[in-house]
Amino acid sequence: MPSDRDLIQIVDASLAEAARLAGAWLACRPGCAECCIGPFAITPLDVQRLREGLVDLEARDPDRAARVRFRAAESVARLTNEFPEDTVAQVLAIDEAGENELCPALDPDTRTCDLYAARPITCRRFGPPLRFNGESLAVCELCFDGATPDEVEKCEVEIDPENLEEKLLCEFSGQPETIVAFALSAI
Repeated sequence: MPSDRDLIQIVDASLAEAARLAGAWLACRPGCAECCIGPFAITPLDVQRLREGLVDLEARDPDRAARVRFRAAESVARLTNEFPEDTVAQVLAIDEAGENELCPALDPDTRTCDLYAARPITCRRFGPPLRFNGESLAVCELCFDGATPDEVEKCEVEIDPENLEEKLLCEFSGQPETIVAFALSAI
């Protein structure tokens, strides 16, 4: 039976190939965190991976893990205060909701992800040109500056071609999507 580890391996291999093809067009580097601002939906599979990553970080670096937990709790408090009823649903439904909210996994000083190895699939899909289910995904606006659509398309790679993520999500039927802050504050 395929596992989340298999999914991550497939997605990361696709991402590495897209990055190789993109070469100098790709602006994504440690410290570039434009895609880490504003809440976004994550799946129950992402929640499980993030929580396991936080437990692992806690064993290796308890102080850093405590900072992640603190940032998550602060984010939940701010969002709950602003959207007191059905917070996650409201935040995900309103385009500008929490638009300046940093991801709690993002270290604000280094602007790198403290849970990088456990990051959600959405985070892995953002940056270089990728296709999912035959559809082109959004490319980071900082990447491919000045490139033609043909140049971008030549770098596209299909990610998760066998739709393994969807198959794995069947194990979580009925569990809703959430956001990183709520996923990390609940453990």
